Amino acid sequence: MITFDRIKQLFTEQFDLKEEMLSLETSLESLGLDSLDMIEFLFTLEKEFDISLSARDTELVKVQDVVDLIDKQVQAQKGTQS
Repeated sequence: MITFDRIKQLFTEQFDLKEEMLSLETSLESLGLDSLDMIEFLFTLEKEFDISLSARDTELVKVQDVVDLIDKQVQAQKGTQS
């Protein structure tokens, strides 16, 4: 849930959204985000979590998808640093 809280904070700061609008089941489309917004947000996530992401790697539909992607990438990166 820590990842979700951090992502929720980033969404609210970057897109001027209210926290109440965001749950794990919230669709990104319902937030009014276009593809350019998502690309910019991926850069924000890379910087925040110190990871590398590729928009081609996954289809992000819901906030849960973003959380899962971050958790997966953070875990994978930890595995390569051991």
